Formats: sequence, C-alpha cells, structure tokens
Amino acid sequence: MLKRTKTCWYWAGVVWITCALAQAVRAEVYLGQVVGIPDGDTLWLKPDGGHAPRKLRLVGLDAPEICQRGGLAARAALVSMVDHQRVSVTVKYSDVYGRGLARVRLHGQDVGAAMVQAGQAWSSRWRRSQGPYAAEELSARAAKRGLFADPAPELPSDFRKRHGSCYAFSASANKR
Repeated sequence: MLKRTKTCWYWAGVVWITCALAQAVRAEVYLGQVVGIPDGDTLWLKPDGGHAPRKLRLVGLDAPEICQRGGLAARAALVSMVDHQRVSVTVKYSDVYGRGLARVRLHGQDVGAAMVQAGQAWSSRWRRSQGPYAAEELSARAAKRGLFADPAPELPSDFRKRHGSCYAFSASANKR
C-alpha cells in the first residue's frame, strides 16, 4: 500500500510540474504591422492595439549577416515579402538580445519557411538536427536558389566566429 501511495504522489508531482511548465512556455499570439527590417531574419513589428513596437527574430532559420555575402539579398527578400504588411505572430521565447523568437505568418504562409525555400536563409541547426525547415533548405539547394547558387555558402555562425558581429553596419541598414 505504501508503494502505491508513493507512486501516486510521484505521478501527481509529474503532472503538476508538466502543467506548470506548459503555463510558463505558453505562446503569445498577436497581429501587427511590420514597420522595419534590419536584416534577413529580424523585423520590427507594431502590434495591433497601440502597443510599442517589438523587435522579433524569425525562429527556425539563420539568414546571412547583413555584412556577409548574401546578407543584403536576404534582407531585400524579407522586405519584399512582409514590409508594411499585417502579419500574425507567435512568440514562445526570447533570445539573449531580448528579441522575441517568433513564428511569423503572412496570409497563412510561414515566412521563415518561405525565406529558406527561396534560398535566402538556412534552416537552424541544433546539435544533430537539421532544423524545422530542412526540407525547404534541401529544395533550395537542389534548385541552387539564392545563397545556394554559391558552391560553398558560409553559414552565418561560421561567419560570426571569423568576423564577429556586423552590428555597426546593420544599425545603418535599420534606418529607413
């Protein structure tokens, strides 16, 4: 009888912790207008309802740095896709820079998937995972679209390791 009680308390604790964590990572979902695009995977969004603009990073992809080969093209692709458009945003987490990590949709289409499909970004890699847009990246590579027209495009993470941040350059690109 004692063993059964411990088991019940154990599972009750597991259920409670799971529910608490689910509440902690509840997604924030809202609509708003894109008001600025500093690079190929970051945008400024003015949420509906008069809230202050928010800086968001598209989750699941990594676009070339603005000062890296392909960076200006990636930014231009994102500008042509969503600039001044009303989009739907889902944010679960923030990055170390305070940007919301967002899944952005325009007319129901996943903007991140479209960027990778167009060859303007890589699917984010994490450990052994090829990321959420691996199929879109494979398609872009096969068709040699965008940055994959280059026989050896450099991952932004490798570029940052070699050259550091492009922040000073991208700050001027953010001014419109």
